[in-house]
Amino acid sequence: MTDVHPTIIDIHQDEVLTGEAVALDVQPIGYFLRALGVLIDMLIGVGLLLLFVLLINWLDGLGALPPDVAPILTIAIIVVVTVVVPTAVETTSRGRSLGKLAVGGRIVRSDGGAAGFRHALIRALIGVFELWFTFGAVAALVGAFAPRSQRLGDLMAGTYSERTRTPRLPAAPVDIPPPLTAWAEMADVARLPERLARRLAQFAQSARSMEPSARARVAASLAAEAAEYVSPVPAVEPETLIIGIVALRRRRELRALELESERVAALTGSTPDAPRGFPAR
Repeated sequence: MTDVHPTIIDIHQDEVLTGEAVALDVQPIGYFLRALGVLIDMLIGVGLLLLFVLLINWLDGLGALPPDVAPILTIAIIVVVTVVVPTAVETTSRGRSLGKLAVGGRIVRSDGGAAGFRHALIRALIGVFELWFTFGAVAALVGAFAPRSQRLGDLMAGTYSERTRTPRLPAAPVDIPPPLTAWAEMADVARLPERLARRLAQFAQSARSMEPSARARVAASLAAEAAEYVSPVPAVEPETLIIGIVALRRRRELRALELESERVAALTGSTPDAPRGFPAR
């Protein structure tokens, strides 16, 4: 009787597991970019506050406002600028304010889904304290120690700022060799160590320019090292195995990028783009 070993999927902190068991790498915005985006939003808020305050003072100077109305309007405007406007902007834009657009970020739920009105309202209410009352000191302190550079409002609302700008990927250098076509449909390639993955990719790109004896020796060494992460191991030449592993990993990375593009498009309501560096399907 054959033993069936369950497949263990290693999900890292900044990955989301889809229904197809593909771990999407959803990178959060870095600390300094996040701080820059918040600063831009706060400067816009300060500009709106000054504009409204000048307008109230002008109307008050003309005598167009009763004496007791100006203080009430000032408080109302502060509430609108610090709570109502941020909540409305993040809700209607699905997590993208002007500051976040500038740094390439988007507010999403901790599970990668679209943030809604409740999340935006909690972030805005907490932001009155951590951003406006403390001039951003509390947000900066919490974000420095939070795992995804989250501020206090994010931790309370269950959100974080996701990176929407991804680096351009190079064109696929190799394809799956014909002898490994059937193997690629059922192969299980575990997460490779970064150093080994780079060596395999470099060999697949530069093998043709290598001296034959050195090429065979390096291929045998790399194939033996990579075989520990492959199941089943096909009975092919070492170089063929290496090319198959590199091409299969790239195919799966492409699929993960397509799923990520579809998820981002679902959040924005736009048409998903083909991952850069790959042709559209």
